[in-house]
Amino acid sequence: MTTRNTPVSPLVLGAMSFGTLVDEETSFALLDRFVERGGVWIDTADCYSFWASDTGQGGASEEVLGRWLEARPHARRQIRISTKVGAEPLWPGSWPEHRAGLSPRAIRAAVEGSLERLGIDRIDLLWLHQEDRTVAIEETVDALAALTADATVSRVGASNHPAWRIERARAHAKSLGSTPIDALQLNSTYLRTRPGTLPPGVAHPFGVLSDEQRDFAVANGIEIWAYTPLLSGAYDNPAKPVPEVYEHPGTARRLAALDEVSDARGLGRGQIVLAWQLARGIRPILGGSKLDQLEVAMDAAAIALSVDEIALLDGPL
Repeated sequence: MTTRNTPVSPLVLGAMSFGTLVDEETSFALLDRFVERGGVWIDTADCYSFWASDTGQGGASEEVLGRWLEARPHARRQIRISTKVGAEPLWPGSWPEHRAGLSPRAIRAAVEGSLERLGIDRIDLLWLHQEDRTVAIEETVDALAALTADATVSRVGASNHPAWRIERARAHAKSLGSTPIDALQLNSTYLRTRPGTLPPGVAHPFGVLSDEQRDFAVANGIEIWAYTPLLSGAYDNPAKPVPEVYEHPGTARRLAALDEVSDARGLGRGQIVLAWQLARGIRPILGGSKLDQLEVAMDAAAIALSVDEIALLDGPL
């Protein structure tokens, strides 16, 4: 638990690999340290991580979090849990063609499963994991409205959705007098991909934060959460090349600006990336699997970039 003098961290701990690629002992250590350093939000999904599990389906991450919460009952007073629904394969190997989707029935069943695995009675933020155009967005919102009305869910968000569907969902929620979507979760980092390309691991056409989505979010007071902000370590680990989709003339200029700021401060490039995102009002989701990675990333929350540094980093491509 944090002490009275520990500042609240704006960073989010991503639990995607807990129980699969990250063993339970390490997961518990990461969670404990995150909380000790003022961490509040922990992000998971009912489908994590089906691609790395022995069964071909998700649930392991939520189960690990549930056991951690059971072993640390006082932690619930500090932390907030966000989880996602809609992307769980209907059977092993069926994703993405056959997944749970976002019908009212599927959402209710998914939430019941998540609550059981997590061992909690309330989800602090429920995400629509990826859009489902086989279901009218209004029907999805009706299901969310029922969950917020009975306090099973406190807030609702959307991941990997285009802005126009979020606006339609928000309008319908407001017409019901219900809680509208107030958070977006998208892939976002300092570098930009070439137009028409998607980063590794992003299978959704609207999964990368665009200027339009950011403008929409800022104009409507919607939080933005960023997944894979550090390119899986490529900013600082020479053994991990920057993905090919980022290869274009603008990347060289951006990396040069990043080097200038990081070198002047004696900090890692990844730390500057996180500080830059926070300065833009974006919550980065940390996905590391080692304690030293977590420590370095959380140190970035205390970095206040100057106006000149931000201007340099935001310079033309």
